[in-house]
Amino acid sequence: MRQRAVALCGAAVVAAGAFAAVPAEAGTAHSAPSAHAPQAPHAAKLGWKKCGTTDYPTLQCASLSVPLDHARPDGKRITLALSRIPHTAATYQGPLLVNPGGPGGSGLTLAGFVASSLPKKVAAQYDVIGFDPRGVGRSEPALNCRPGHFSPVRPDTLPSTPAVEKANLARVQSFADACGDKYADVLPYIDTVSTARDMEAIRAALGAKKINYFGYSYGTYLGAVYAKLHPERVRRLVLDSVVDPSGVWYGANINQDLAFNDRHRALMAWIADHDATYRLGTDPERIEAQWYAMRGELARKPADGRIGAAELEDTFLPGAYYNGYWPYLAEAFSAYVNDENADPLVEAYEDFGATDAAGENGYSVYSAVQCRDAAWQRDWAKWREDQWKVYEKAPFMAWNNAWYNAPCAFWPTDSLRPVDVTNAELPPALLFQATGDAATPYEGGVAVHRMLRGSSLVVEQGGGNHGITLSGNACLDEHLTAYLADGTVPRGTGGADAVCAAPPRPKPLETKAAAMSSRGSTLHGLLGFRR
Repeated sequence: MRQRAVALCGAAVVAAGAFAAVPAEAGTAHSAPSAHAPQAPHAAKLGWKKCGTTDYPTLQCASLSVPLDHARPDGKRITLALSRIPHTAATYQGPLLVNPGGPGGSGLTLAGFVASSLPKKVAAQYDVIGFDPRGVGRSEPALNCRPGHFSPVRPDTLPSTPAVEKANLARVQSFADACGDKYADVLPYIDTVSTARDMEAIRAALGAKKINYFGYSYGTYLGAVYAKLHPERVRRLVLDSVVDPSGVWYGANINQDLAFNDRHRALMAWIADHDATYRLGTDPERIEAQWYAMRGELARKPADGRIGAAELEDTFLPGAYYNGYWPYLAEAFSAYVNDENADPLVEAYEDFGATDAAGENGYSVYSAVQCRDAAWQRDWAKWREDQWKVYEKAPFMAWNNAWYNAPCAFWPTDSLRPVDVTNAELPPALLFQATGDAATPYEGGVAVHRMLRGSSLVVEQGGGNHGITLSGNACLDEHLTAYLADGTVPRGTGGADAVCAAPPRPKPLETKAAAMSSRGSTLHGLLGFRR
């Protein structure tokens, strides 16, 4: 599933997968893991040091050495980067590990965000712990398979000719080959189960008998996998924007394409509702046709020599994750069509579509985890057949998403089996899901609610954003706060245990300054786009 590696959008780019079955131990293909870690992790002592920022002045940092292969604790070791906002209350509820998703998202700053966004009385009772998962950010080694992989202008994602398809295939295969060349000894251990084992090592290093966990997007799957391996170590479990573990990962990306297309059409309808501002008409279908016409023009002549069809898709993808970006994207669209001015589009690409070094690292880890976690189609003819079928129904992101994940068709490691996260041994877990979420469609929240016995599902009715707690919906946050305060969960009689209305959709921006200040909430700046 896709959650863009660039840390722009929130609570989850592209995020975005699904799963089933039981995973293999890292490094051993097609075998199921034991219910617990191969050996209890060595309880290393953490040396916390001040690393505060302007936004999070009490932030502390530490590092933790863990085995590359948890089945061989005396073998090669790697280093995880950790962060912490320490508890300050007399009442202490233990560590709260947080994860922003990805896979490939850095969680160091997320600790500060979560601690500062929760009510002070509640946050003060936890050590909020962020971490960069193996391969990510400040953890060592940090993966970067092929720098410049997303440098513009990329080939048109739509393989309308054999030459275009060949160019895209060469590009993704070169990425997979580069990963294999640079990280042959590491890639077999970059996977969700290994990261869950790392979490157990973090717990031991913290000296905690149990952990609390709060994960967004892909982080919901990571949390569910940890809970499957170590149910006795879970005290509280919060999953926001829940991955469906029934299609990891190939099928999940196809399902995601359909939902992305719906969200893009929702943006077109919103623009139609504000024709006085954007001057693109009042018929959503005609506005959508203008968008695809713009795409065709950029495929022929990239704006500023940098924004072609692929880059345009990358720029508009964040709008499917967070509708707070809609006004800015609509202004860029309008300027291009009505004023023949591509400057706002170039600016939007720089803000939302461009990939920096952190993004390249995140994408490398994203690919490593997704390609290793579960079996992928290795027959490109099958990819081609499936993607054209999806494109006929949902053209917005079908081929862009396919090429984003296509390195898995050529990945240099074998694949594990995905995890059956069904669990009857946990305390009540709390799940949050928007009905119109594109990156992790609604069905995922419903499925995991059934799979985690005793869990409670809070639904944001009519919402389409990805990552919905701590982002402005007071109703959702009341349930989150109550759960973290004393374990209270809502109990309903239907499919959902509680329902919250979605916040109002955004309004057009009145000034350029407003546009500059509204490019995303703090949360949607911490979570990645591709899942």
